[in-house]
Amino acid sequence: MNIKKGDTVKILSGNDKGKTGEVIQIIPKKEKIVVKGVNIIKKHVKPRKQGEEGGIISIEGAIHSAKANVVCSKCGKATRIGYEIKDDKKVRICKKCGAKIK
Repeated sequence: MNIKKGDTVKILSGNDKGKTGEVIQIIPKKEKIVVKGVNIIKKHVKPRKQGEEGGIISIEGAIHSAKANVVCSKCGKATRIGYEIKDDKKVRICKKCGAKIK
């Protein structure tokens, strides 16, 4: 996967198309990501301890990583990721402007 935790991504398809957010979690085995403020689902929670309240909470659900593109910090566009080797290190670059992505 080209997307890493902490990246800013733009959603390409689905109900949240066009939204941007920060990647909170990645799930490499399923090729899924969890993005802050995207794919909000309702979860029913039972009280676990005495005095604790149950109810319905809203959390972010996972989406497939192919539905999101990384937003370049320099050009500000959603772009694919390329790789270059500089000083014996693999560096991620923007395919549109060629800038280094953190």
